[in-house]
Order: sequence, then structure tokens, then C-alpha cells
Amino acid sequence: MKKSFGSKTFVFPTPTWLVGTYDAAGKPNIMAAAWGGVCSSAPASVGVSLRKATYSYGAIIARKAFTVSIPSEQYVREADFAGIASGRDVNKFDVSGLTPVKGEFVDAPYVGEFPLVLECRLSHTIEIGLHTQFIGEILDVKAEESVLGENEKPDAALVKTFSYDPGSHKYYGTGRAIAEAFSIGKELLQ
Repeated sequence: MKKSFGSKTFVFPTPTWLVGTYDAAGKPNIMAAAWGGVCSSAPASVGVSLRKATYSYGAIIARKAFTVSIPSEQYVREADFAGIASGRDVNKFDVSGLTPVKGEFVDAPYVGEFPLVLECRLSHTIEIGLHTQFIGEILDVKAEESVLGENEKPDAALVKTFSYDPGSHKYYGTGRAIAEAFSIGKELLQ
């Protein structure tokens, strides 16, 4: 029997992304965001939902750009900090020891230490209740060579990213591969 919880955001996994922006004075900032995901293949785009109260909200509106830096497990402390401190009050790069790197394709910084980065140009803004979803067209993906798999593309097992559980308020590592996508289901076609 299933227990009903009503209207909640219990979806698994939710990403742990650090959204990078520059404020009006040009100070680099990052914030942790879990409400995000791929929203289009062509053009390649991601969506990230932020509350208007966040410091990053105004920066994305003003600069029409943001980055998504995807941390590996070794940076869980820094990623959590980026979600609980405000860029209004503290320079998160200075406090965390992370390195801001100027985006090559957009007017936003990314985290130099993180293995996977998306540079996004703001293409759509959608108001949804408490949050605003920013859709960013991915202009470039950068990946450390150390996280490229056999096919020379980023490999989740090598990135060692982690996700946020909105029910337990814990972070979980990416686990092991369990099957080959677009393949294992073919067994049911026969």
C-alpha cells in the first residue's frame, strides 16, 4: 500500500548544481540549485528554477546568462555552503576556496575545480508560483579530461556527482551503472 503525502517535491534524483552569475558590480557568485534539468535536446537547453529572493535571480535577468557547474563528491561541503549562504552577504568563492573562471561563451563565471560545466545563454523565463524557471541554451560544455569515458564523453561514474534528496535533506552519490540504456528494454520487444 502506498502512503499519500499530498503535493510535495519528492522527485529523485534532483541535481546538485552550482549556478554561476556576475552581480551588477561584476562580483562572481554561485548558488546551489536542485530544481533543474534538461528541457530540450535541440536547441540543447537546461532549466533551473530560482526564487526571486535569491541574489542570483537579478543577476541572471541583468546579464541574460548563467553557468551550471556540476561538482564531484569531494566538493559536497562547498556545494552545500553555496546553497545556505547569500551572495549579498559573502563572497562565496573567497570563503569556499573555489576559483571563479570567466565564461568563454557567456557573461557568467563557472567553478574551476568542478569537472563538468555548462555555459548557458538565457532564452526563456517562465514564472511558476514561488519560482521562476530560467531556460538556458547550452552554448558550450566543458569537461575535465579525467572524467571522459571510453567514448570520450563525460561519464557519471568518473564525474562522481551527487544529488539532493528533498525528503531527507541529504546528498547521495551517483551509484554504479546498472544497465545499458536504449538496449536492455529491447529484450521486451521480442
